[in-house]
Amino acid sequence: FAALRYFNASGCATDGTLGEDHDPETHLIPVVLQSVLGVRPGITVFGTDYPTKDGTNIRDYIHVDDLADAHIAAMERLDQHRQIFCNLGTGNGFSVKEIIATAEKVTGKTVPVTYGPRRAGDAIALYADPRRARELLGWEAKHKDPETIIRSAWNWFKDHPRGYKS
Repeated sequence: FAALRYFNASGCATDGTLGEDHDPETHLIPVVLQSVLGVRPGITVFGTDYPTKDGTNIRDYIHVDDLADAHIAAMERLDQHRQIFCNLGTGNGFSVKEIIATAEKVTGKTVPVTYGPRRAGDAIALYADPRRARELLGWEAKHKDPETIIRSAWNWFKDHPRGYKS
């Protein structure tokens, strides 16, 4: 069997056919894009006093196409390994403010942001160590920059601001 631990699954299919649609939406990138599109009134950033370069949380965002490739790589190697355990991420983290700034660059629009206190239990930074996935699966994320991830999501959300119902 293979146990693949995702970090922040993000983006939409790069060919534009599949996107993220669930209710309630809680993931940062879709919330930011829906705020830009007027589907939501804006986004609240919880905490600006974390010990990071800009005071906001840091997360490792992994593109959904890369996750699909990792699953294929794992299936192809199950005959060589009885058990596969891997972290799936880029190994790099981006802050909430960096994601918002990148979304503004991609969309050409200002994200309506309010700032609130930290939420209990929110970690300062979470990012993967993908070395085992590289070693066992021969896999590495191709879409490592937030601009590529956000652009793929923006291309889908522009046509589907309220998900598949749009």
